[in-house]
Amino acid sequence: MTMWPDGFTTRSRIAKDTLILDLGTRMRVLSSAPRGGGLRITRYIMNHQVPANPVPQATHSKWEHPARYLKRIAVELGVDPDCVGLMTAVPMKQVVMHREAQDGTWVECFATVGVTNAVRAGEPPPREVGDSTVRRAGTINLMVVTNACLAVPALVCAVQVATESKTGVLRDHAVPSWTGHSGATGTGTDAVVVACALRGSGPWSDYAGTHTTLGSLIGRVVAECLTQGLARATEWAVTHRG
Repeated sequence: MTMWPDGFTTRSRIAKDTLILDLGTRMRVLSSAPRGGGLRITRYIMNHQVPANPVPQATHSKWEHPARYLKRIAVELGVDPDCVGLMTAVPMKQVVMHREAQDGTWVECFATVGVTNAVRAGEPPPREVGDSTVRRAGTINLMVVTNACLAVPALVCAVQVATESKTGVLRDHAVPSWTGHSGATGTGTDAVVVACALRGSGPWSDYAGTHTTLGSLIGRVVAECLTQGLARATEWAVTHRG
């Protein structure tokens, strides 16, 4: 649990292969999440682990829609289904978290990092979903929370800064694309979530670029999480090799 002097409280727990973030109050959230994606107001964010090579049940001819699946998981875990929900094949024991604060503004990041599905933006997609070269799903899920109250353009900018920071760390660590080419910029299934205070509940910001305190904090917490996450992903790959 993170208790901040301004009264904000972020509680995190893991239950049934799912990281559950309780933001302590309803916040404005912008995300690319399969459940609750886009712009919404919610109190909960989930990051749920799914099998790396899921096999659909014989009675189902199609995959269950991710949003419906995550709603079912939320209900089973007692989480408000009006939440933001992510999916990954990365085990929840590999969750990393980092927080920083400056001048009354704080930012924290929770992340799961997998790069077996890494890709360089602009490369052609695999011809088939079942392509053996991408059969092992890897995803980088970033969940960024701040006490700042961001205008919608600033929220978009925060997503941009988080992505820039992620890509920078991948380049620094020479993570290759699944194609074998150098310079992966992310994975084919990445998602990012940014949660901020509602108007009147935190310091106002109409911009969150890298020349601002807020943007700098976002860049640093994401970079630290990516660095820790890559180390854990490497450890996991070594112990599960073969």
